[in-house]
Amino acid sequence: LERAVSAQVAAVVVVPECLAEFNRVMELTAKFSDVLVPCLGLHPVQQDSSEEGDTERSVRVEEVLPVLDFIRREHLKLVGIGEVGLDFTPRFVKKEDDKAAQRHVLTEQAKLAMSLDLPLNVHSRSAGRPTLQLLKSLGVEKALMHAFDGRASVAMSGVHMGYYFSIPPSIVHSEQKQALVKQLPLDHLILETDSPALGPVKQTRNEPANLEISCREVARIKGLSMEEVWEITTRNAHRLFPKLARLVSKTKSD
Repeated sequence: LERAVSAQVAAVVVVPECLAEFNRVMELTAKFSDVLVPCLGLHPVQQDSSEEGDTERSVRVEEVLPVLDFIRREHLKLVGIGEVGLDFTPRFVKKEDDKAAQRHVLTEQAKLAMSLDLPLNVHSRSAGRPTLQLLKSLGVEKALMHAFDGRASVAMSGVHMGYYFSIPPSIVHSEQKQALVKQLPLDHLILETDSPALGPVKQTRNEPANLEISCREVARIKGLSMEEVWEITTRNAHRLFPKLARLVSKTKSD
């Protein structure tokens, strides 16, 4: 956290992937409330632990109900709902029923987000187009497409729906992310790290302080200064996450 603050990171959104992590996230964000903020949701890929080790699988329909109950209880403390979405990577999706379950889980969380007026933090690995189509059909207006791995032409449909796209430090070695930044307008981009994943060096642990790497690469591609990119993407983040803006404003005044 000290390195993040030194790198001008004003706030860190803490995002779990399963119900078992929710209480820990709430405890951490309460303890470091001047810089950490919670965003809760059920990820489309879940993990089972056994004596043989951990295995990943597609989310199950019945897993969403306790997640919805927890979010309803804590929603006033949340900046958003996520990480939610679809993940059609073949090793996780073995049959059509898996895709149907993921769609159901995303739908229920999206409906709750709209009822609570909270934005969605959306995962869409190997499922960019179907995720955007489902969100549009549900009438979702506030969404962050996190680390979008689809074509820029597909992403533009999300831009037309008013969605934002976040760019991680892995952009330095990702031609796909570079193409995304080149085509998408800056007023629909937000910086992220997705720590501990998606760092600037493959197979190494990422951290929030690396946000400036995302900023530097976006500035290079757009032909702008880092200051301009930092200012505009911060404004975008505050627009999508109003509670985040209030936290930063409060911290500065304190």
